[in-house]
Amino acid sequence: MSATATTELPGVPSGEGHLVPDLLAPGLRLVLIGTAPSRISARAGAYYANPQNKFWRVLAEVGLTPRLFAPQEFPALLALGIGLTDVAKKHSGVDASLPTDAWEPAEVRARIAYFRPEVVAFTSKRGASQVLGMPTGKLTYGPQSTRLEGAEVWVLPSTSPLGHNHFQIGPWRALAGRVGVNSGNPQRAGGVL
Repeated sequence: MSATATTELPGVPSGEGHLVPDLLAPGLRLVLIGTAPSRISARAGAYYANPQNKFWRVLAEVGLTPRLFAPQEFPALLALGIGLTDVAKKHSGVDASLPTDAWEPAEVRARIAYFRPEVVAFTSKRGASQVLGMPTGKLTYGPQSTRLEGAEVWVLPSTSPLGHNHFQIGPWRALAGRVGVNSGNPQRAGGVL
């Protein structure tokens, strides 16, 4: 599978102006939905590029990837059946500083409806809140009772350095167990990240 440029697909919002390109293809087992790229990620053109962000270490720790990936290797996730997108594709920075018009829940829904992954997992409550239309206080970590365009929905603790004090790996492990983990991960330490 290769990354799909959404500018050519009928019924899918254009990828024009996206700071980091979508990594989507039909039939993925999992799409991880972030909130917005950090300024570091926007400059790098790669997901979760801030070295203080635990995202790539968590994927390896829980076995969603067979090894620790560098942010610039994000296209390789497609071969593992994993895609990436964000709720705010045209803005970068801390969630609280994003303008109201940064959020594009309808575009997320259109992408999920078109590509039809088995499971979607929001990598923060804020992103889930924007797309699902629920207050963050009503969302729990783990699987949700609602579906998103037919996909099973999960909400995960943010791996952002700003959420370090609230991070817990348990929901990430449960998600890996749900979608199936990759074998042969010599870097899994089983410890705290």
